[in-house]
Amino acid sequence: MADLDDFNAFRTKMNDTILGAGNLTINRFFALDNRAYEAGALGTKQKEMLGLVASMVLRCDDCITYHVVRCHEEGVTREEFLEIFSVGLVVGGSIVIPHLRRAMERLEELT
Repeated sequence: MADLDDFNAFRTKMNDTILGAGNLTINRFFALDNRAYEAGALGTKQKEMLGLVASMVLRCDDCITYHVVRCHEEGVTREEFLEIFSVGLVVGGSIVIPHLRRAMERLEELT
């Protein structure tokens, strides 16, 4: 697994390339994704926590990494991370375990 610096560099580079291609549908989807995590009835921290659970259940390691980082930036505590991980595991089942390992590895990188 690439380290966080490599992950962020690749993500930034490819997002710039994708958005720079000028496809209206893709650009609107990316904008919608960003807007979905803005504070509203739920705060940004809570939305990032939900995003992390969903990413674990969907088993997307890139999304898990992104949301672990964002949750960390939003002040999610280690205890909260463990509860997020437990919800993702219960909802997703044992197939989530490899992704839980990678999520924990990312968390360890940040702390």
